Order: sequence, then C-alpha cells, then structure tokens
Amino acid sequence: ARHWMPVLVRGLAPSYGYGLERLPARGGCVLAVNHLSAIDPPLVGAYSRRTIYYMAKIELLEIPVAGEILRWMGTFAVRRGEGDRDALRVARWLVAHGHVVGMFVEGTRQRLGHPGPAHVGAAMVAMQEQVPLVPCGLDTFRWSLGRRRPCACVFGHPLDLSSLPRNGRGYKEATAIVEREILRLWRMAAQAVADGFPSRLPDGAARAKSVPGGHDFPVLDTPAWPSEPWAAGPLGPVFPGRAR
Repeated sequence: ARHWMPVLVRGLAPSYGYGLERLPARGGCVLAVNHLSAIDPPLVGAYSRRTIYYMAKIELLEIPVAGEILRWMGTFAVRRGEGDRDALRVARWLVAHGHVVGMFVEGTRQRLGHPGPAHVGAAMVAMQEQVPLVPCGLDTFRWSLGRRRPCACVFGHPLDLSSLPRNGRGYKEATAIVEREILRLWRMAAQAVADGFPSRLPDGAARAKSVPGGHDFPVLDTPAWPSEPWAAGPLGPVFPGRAR
C-alpha cells in the first residue's frame, strides 16, 4: 500500500512537495504539521520515504473499516482533552526506537484557512526523547473530493530543541518556535501554489513530484509497536472477529 498510495494521493490532490530531503533518512524524530483538510495525513506521507506513525483522535479509529485501515497504516489514537498519557508514552517509545511520529500540532483541523495555536505535545515528545523535530507546512485548505484543488507540502530543517529546559516553561518556549516555523512554511506552501509551483522556494527548498529514489522505507532492527499493556489503548478499538 505504501507504494501505490502516493500515486493515488497525488491523483486526488494535484500537488508538489518541497524540501523532502530535510526529513532525516534514519533515526527517530517528530514531524510537526499544521492541519487544514482530510487529505493532510496521506499527502505528507506521499512525500516521505519514512513510514509515519500518526497520532489521531480515537474517534477516527472507532469507525469500522476506515479505523482498521488507519491503524494498518500506522495511526494510533489519542483521547483529546483527557491528557492521554498512554498516547504520549507510545509516541515517545516510537521515536526512541527510531521511528517517525507525525503530530498535527493544533490538535484539530483548522477552519479559517491558516495554522492555529500549537499544543505542546510535539515539542515535549521531541525534547523528552532528545530527537529532532521536523516542522512541515501544508496548504490544503478547502480541499475535498469534490474540489481537488492544488496543494503543497513544505518540509523545514530539523529543529534541535535540546538546549531548552525540559519543563513547562521550556515546552512552551519550544512550542512557540515550532509554531512560528510552521507558519513560515505554510506561507511558502500557499505562495508556491499561487505561483504555479516554482522549482525552488526562497529558502532553497527544491520542488519534487515524488520521493527521490522511490519509497524504499528503511528497515529498522526494532519492533514496530510496544508490547507493554499501556500501548493497548492507543492501538484503538478492535472490531468483532479480529484479535489483538
């Protein structure tokens, strides 16, 4: 699926990616993204050589069939508004074991067409596990199956947040940095769409229609999912007839 999905996604959303090489080829990291439409998760995945484990609201994983597909593709659940410690533990475990965790920093889809205030979760996971955070800006507002508008995905350079204190003040300071960077990348994504997808952006990011070298997904010598009991909840509901 990870080989044909990018082709399908680009058919649904005519798009280009910029700065694809900025996502580290190996090692754990947090991918922090703004959220404007339903196409966002697969669109980012279409321009990533790495498998992305997305954190998503549990309501999505409770949908029969669709929830199964999301979990199959690496999505795990978070209970919004409840301080879901297990979901954060899973996110920390994944990056500590060399995986990429994708987090939509606003926590929900934005309805006004621009990135909203960021939550501290993405920065906190990156800082606690001492892994880089890669910001990503999307221009996908008002995309739908009935309105397949052009879209753009712009990756930023990895951010090293290790110099900040790992406490409430440090997480807020880091989140402000991430928020500003995502806003900058979103503006470039929107301008790229308006300009007809230039070959290079002002910050030097090169345009790409697909991942250079293909989606060869590095094989890791680590398990794909924690076996501890606290990981069962974020795995999402299991429907009748399917064992964990």
